[in-house]
Order: sequence, then structure tokens, then C-alpha cells
Amino acid sequence: MTVALSIILIMTSVLLVVLILLHRGKGGGLSNLFGGGVSSSLGGSSVVEKNLDRLTIGAGLVWAACIVALGLLLKK
Repeated sequence: MTVALSIILIMTSVLLVVLILLHRGKGGGLSNLFGGGVSSSLGGSSVVEKNLDRLTIGAGLVWAACIVALGLLLKK
């Protein structure tokens, strides 16, 4: 169980790094390379950016759950 949680933790850590780098900052970000630079004039954020936010939050929740689960399993 500990090995499986460790693998999930490593995978979500790498995924979080990639997703955070894809977010658009003040200067544009890497998301412009993948078509994220087109934004709607009404919403303020594009659909791509909103979906990227949701994916990042989801990956962060999985990452936090793995940290807590590993901490509980390794506590003796």
C-alpha cells in the first residue's frame, strides 16, 4: 500500500509541476504555446484556463490526500 501511494505521489507531483507551468501568468506563460492564449471577452478567462484550473485543483487534492495517507500509514 505504501509503495502504491508513493508512486501516485510522485506522479501527481510531476503532474502538478506541469500544470502549474501551463498557467498563464502576467507574461503569457507556456499555455500560449498550446492554444491557451485565446481568451473570451466576456468571461475574462478562456475555457482552457478554467479547465486547467480544475485539473490543477484536482491534482492538488489527490496529492494532499496521498501525503495524509502516507503520513498515517508510516506513523507507528
